[in-house]
Amino acid sequence: MEPVYRTLELTAEALVRAQGMRREYFGLANIPATGGFVLALNHNSYTDFLAPALGLKRAGRRGRFMVKSELNDVPVMRFLVAHTQSVPVDRSAGGAAYHAAVDSLRAGNVVVVYPESTISRSFELKEFKSGAVRMAAEAGVPVLPAAHWGAQRQWSKGTRRRIGFARIPVHVRFGTPLEYPADVDVDAATGHLRELMAALLSAVQEEYPEAPTGADWLPARLGGSAPTPGAALTIEEAEAAEKARRRAAKAAEDERKRR
Repeated sequence: MEPVYRTLELTAEALVRAQGMRREYFGLANIPATGGFVLALNHNSYTDFLAPALGLKRAGRRGRFMVKSELNDVPVMRFLVAHTQSVPVDRSAGGAAYHAAVDSLRAGNVVVVYPESTISRSFELKEFKSGAVRMAAEAGVPVLPAAHWGAQRQWSKGTRRRIGFARIPVHVRFGTPLEYPADVDVDAATGHLRELMAALLSAVQEEYPEAPTGADWLPARLGGSAPTPGAALTIEEAEAAEKARRRAAKAAEDERKRR
């Protein structure tokens, strides 16, 4: 029954009702009814988990999300991570998270992965990490590619926050499961996965209600004011450099205090 997870599901359903979120699902029949699989999702916003998780619920499944290990620094989040069987990821030492995800898949769970690793400021697909393919092949389970669109209108990087009764439509399209042999060519399979998810994303964008020109949540390619992938990469590199500078400054200060 998983009472904590069930409580979160009820909370999520109440939240989407309060927001007036208008969800549309395509391809729900493609979700495996039993057994483990990797759900590969594009990463557009801070609320990417909500509509896909409730889509899994409609199919009678529950997702075990791979989340930042920093969430464990907050006691209530540490409790939720533990009781929902989420997989904390320490980006400085990702091996433990990878093996935990493989174990979860072998136990018959759905592990949710964002192959882009971080939110895409351009709202276009970034380059993919290979973890989704590698863990699926090692665990002997399929990857289910999926794409969602609309959540970035609520809360994302570089956009105005629209939390509340905004009646934002969010569409989710599930593709067909992909099986990989143990000796899969990981790079080729990851490239193929990205191509399939790009096609799913294009389809879900075409099905989505027309957006106003210049919208901050719309890719430049579609007439929006979001940065191009190149410009987004420049912003991300500057942010990464600043984070590294702050970490180094903090480490130096901690060392000074120890002396």
